[in-house]
Amino acid sequence: MSALIERQSGNRHSIAIETTDAAHYAASKRRLTAAQKRWLGDSGFAAAPGTFALLSDAAGKLVRVLVGVEPRQPLAALAALPFGLPEATYHLADEGVLDDRSQAALGWALGAYQFDRYRQPKRAPARLAVSAAERQALAPLVEATALVRDLVNTPTEDMGPEQLSDAIRRLGKTHKAKVRDWVGDELLKANFPTIHAVGRASHREPRLVELSWGRKEHPRLVVVGKGVCFDTGGLDLKSSDGMRWMKKDMGGAAHAIALAGLVMQANLPVRLTLLVPAVENAVAGNAMRPGEVITTRAGHTVEVDNTDAEGRLVLCDALAYGAEQQPDLLLDFATLTGAARVALGPDLPALFANDDAAAAALLAAGRAVDDPLWQMPLWRPYRKMLDSYLADFANAGPSRHAGAITAALYLERFVPDGTPWLHLDTYAWNDADRPGRPRGGEAMGVRAMFAYLQQRYAG
Repeated sequence: MSALIERQSGNRHSIAIETTDAAHYAASKRRLTAAQKRWLGDSGFAAAPGTFALLSDAAGKLVRVLVGVEPRQPLAALAALPFGLPEATYHLADEGVLDDRSQAALGWALGAYQFDRYRQPKRAPARLAVSAAERQALAPLVEATALVRDLVNTPTEDMGPEQLSDAIRRLGKTHKAKVRDWVGDELLKANFPTIHAVGRASHREPRLVELSWGRKEHPRLVVVGKGVCFDTGGLDLKSSDGMRWMKKDMGGAAHAIALAGLVMQANLPVRLTLLVPAVENAVAGNAMRPGEVITTRAGHTVEVDNTDAEGRLVLCDALAYGAEQQPDLLLDFATLTGAARVALGPDLPALFANDDAAAAALLAAGRAVDDPLWQMPLWRPYRKMLDSYLADFANAGPSRHAGAITAALYLERFVPDGTPWLHLDTYAWNDADRPGRPRGGEAMGVRAMFAYLQQRYAG
């Protein structure tokens, strides 16, 4: 949060940023000196979105910045400026075309993120001065996004199942929550067989981590996150290209951890349970084999058609356990399918839901905070694609059609009728640098889900 600082009275020590667009550019120029107008003409600045112009006074001191924006996209308006502008402190001028200044400040803070665990940053970001109230409101969202990015960006050697558990324990200590986990063969004794089956081949033992927080009289909220810390594909081995970025396969867990932190920090009136099955899908002599049949926690028998469809296996035991707590709402995050990315691209998480009202409210919340989702159908006739000749059903099937839908349909079998359930199949990654979205791990759907939970539980 160092990129957002509290504004001092009079803005005497900060440089004004004026947002403008083609329709208002003439009015912006009327506030400038003749020399500044000449400079704008010579530089070719025309207030196009994503461009800016530095303006100095007669002594050559930087005193103002004109920034071209798209007013309907406030989150992106200032996102490139923390590293585009010289290191200094700036503030948004009263003149400007952005109505949602808070969202613009959030974009600035998200654009100031740097992952510096393994190398020194080349420079510090420029700072934006905001009101104390704005900074207080934005800090949790910025910190939650940074947490997701940090967790996903960290290589598996430093972010295995144990380290993921440590991150949850730190969160629990901060908010005085209870944390426990089942490790290795304890998973079998406690009846979490699919989590154990996926993770047993790794030298780092699989585990299920549970965080509990809140008062007993409040409605139960269960949040589940897929924590596959690395995915080789198992014996159905991925190609080298497919395996290269599989450190990010715990992105669902990162989202769930960040959301749990937001819920506790806001002191929402819920009884929270966070569940993270944390494993590595590795290759060894005791690795899960294609064709095995596993009896899951819920009692369903599942034929392992593909060991690379492991995310739904670790999730199904966690969802079944969460459902046993009879929650008011059950939700999960997972980097589950490439099919969702083929359908919606890298920026839109796929939402599946068994409750239309909850889905509509979540979609609306996402639009309101510029954290979009897209609902896809739980088309139940496609359940036949997961038919098995010797078990209740399989974890995958021979057809490549509707891969995101069939994965969601698999998970739905572990959610009892009458339990509202929301499932986000998210990418958790930026393939390239963009304003406010640096290359690497990314939070997609956390702000939308938090805004929805605030509406649902805090009114």
